[in-house]
Amino acid sequence: MNILALDTSADVLSLSLSSPDGIRSVEIEAGPRHSELLMEWVDKLFKSTGLEPEDLELVACMKGPGSFTGLRIAYAAAKGLSMALGIPLAAIPSLDCMAYPLSIWPGIALPVIDAKKNCFFAAFYRRGTRLSDYLDMEPRNILLHLDSYKLSREEKVVISGPGAELFISRIETSEDRNGIFVDPLFSRGRSLELLQIVKNSYIINITEDVDSGPLYIRKSDAEIKLEPLS
Repeated sequence: MNILALDTSADVLSLSLSSPDGIRSVEIEAGPRHSELLMEWVDKLFKSTGLEPEDLELVACMKGPGSFTGLRIAYAAAKGLSMALGIPLAAIPSLDCMAYPLSIWPGIALPVIDAKKNCFFAAFYRRGTRLSDYLDMEPRNILLHLDSYKLSREEKVVISGPGAELFISRIETSEDRNGIFVDPLFSRGRSLELLQIVKNSYIINITEDVDSGPLYIRKSDAEIKLEPLS
């Protein structure tokens, strides 16, 4: 199945395209330049596979949480392709994609995204199954929640996602770091995982309404400023 997967939820621009010849992927440290680079690299992926946009059968993007601006960029591109080509759009929660390759980890997987204001977007997973709601919390509160999901005090925890290194630096005591490991691939993009989830799940209808939008756990600063003072 010809599927294009777009991940602009963090600093790394990650794109994957499946075709009859296999999967081609690219990752670029884009920082704030996602909007400049996205369609340029989509075009390069098509050319590398010999596919034309009209050959696409499905387009996928991250649903969120993540960077407000980043999520909107990929969502807008995916919606545009979906509407122009008349193909389905699939959107998968970002944290689910980050936890996906950790399904073989024997303990708890904790993907985290820097949410600013000393908070992180996070969720707890075991063997690929999400155990918690999507969280927006300070590190100390996330660690307090962690204890309630552990099967034992000795259960190991692996932290992944673009906020992993920062999260570890915010853990205040060495005792709290015991049994916590950092995924060595924490900072990479997740378009390959997004692509794999979509390919595995497509038969059970994961497609989105083209009028849907990203999953935002919190309001943007602009929305907060517009709220009336109480």
